Amino acid sequence: MTSRLLGAVSLGVFLAATPLPAQPDLSPDGLLRDHLWTQLTSLPNTRRPVVGLALSGGAARAAAHAGVITVLTRAKFPIDVVAGTSMGAIVGALYAAGESPRRLRELMGSLTLDSGTNWGAFSLLRLVLWQKPLSNRKTEEAFFREFGPKRFEDLAKPFACVAMDLDSGEEIVFRDGPVSRAVRASSSLPGIIEPVEYRHRFLVDGGVIDNVPVDAARLLGAQWVLASVTEGDFTRSRPRTALQGLQQVIDIRGSILAREESREADFVIEPQVGDIHFYDTSRIPEAIEAGVIAAQHRLPAAEESLILASLPWLTEDHGAPTAPAAIVRK
Repeated sequence: MTSRLLGAVSLGVFLAATPLPAQPDLSPDGLLRDHLWTQLTSLPNTRRPVVGLALSGGAARAAAHAGVITVLTRAKFPIDVVAGTSMGAIVGALYAAGESPRRLRELMGSLTLDSGTNWGAFSLLRLVLWQKPLSNRKTEEAFFREFGPKRFEDLAKPFACVAMDLDSGEEIVFRDGPVSRAVRASSSLPGIIEPVEYRHRFLVDGGVIDNVPVDAARLLGAQWVLASVTEGDFTRSRPRTALQGLQQVIDIRGSILAREESREADFVIEPQVGDIHFYDTSRIPEAIEAGVIAAQHRLPAAEESLILASLPWLTEDHGAPTAPAAIVRK
């Protein structure tokens, strides 16, 4: 075993057992860690693991993803592919299309209840009295205005989003076709927002079947996945209407799925947004800030985790011992 590999193994043991100190670590291991991170981020994605970002659903809470992306971008954390569910699909599509973190925060901060749906007194009355779901056509129209008729293959980063077939219960992973229609389908809460008819299917929110789409990120070729999870704390609320009860059921289902699916990720960032109500758009700035705080706190550990996963690449003179996964768009 070469001295270089011995040093890398020593670093691996150190990173696994030692939290990152508050002050710069000037020890040999600390300097080696910083050196390897610089080396890692300078490599093309063919010389390191393909890195995926999986963004959970969570309605207003999921605006926290914009804060997480802001920190990752500033740290030059490599993100090769993106997958999202529900609001995570909206944030992920905007990010994959090339929007800057600043623009992401602006767009999230401008959201209101009626910016993506036909929310209003009359539409709510129809929902309650005649079981006529709301429409989220505005979501599709807003994305179209921002980017035009973009398809998945036109995006700056490979992207996937998740919906569910209401007739079969099948999970549908979008990786091609019009992005705006896919994002709209992924964010159509069943029972509240009407299903989206697309390709002879009736599609609803992916959060009821895959709330943290780590598997979708891996379908795109990701070998190491960071999940941003905006789980709600449903114990804080007591539904008082049938509509609130339905929202609570969706929230509980999403939280159970999030806990299970987070185990499939290589690293998880969990912004503390559990007390933000599903549709409380007035607190979106708080959610974004919570995403920034959580990502800043977890960033050193995320970097260490990716370094450990990249040791086979970093300790080889001519690349990884086995070929990296291909980044795919379809």
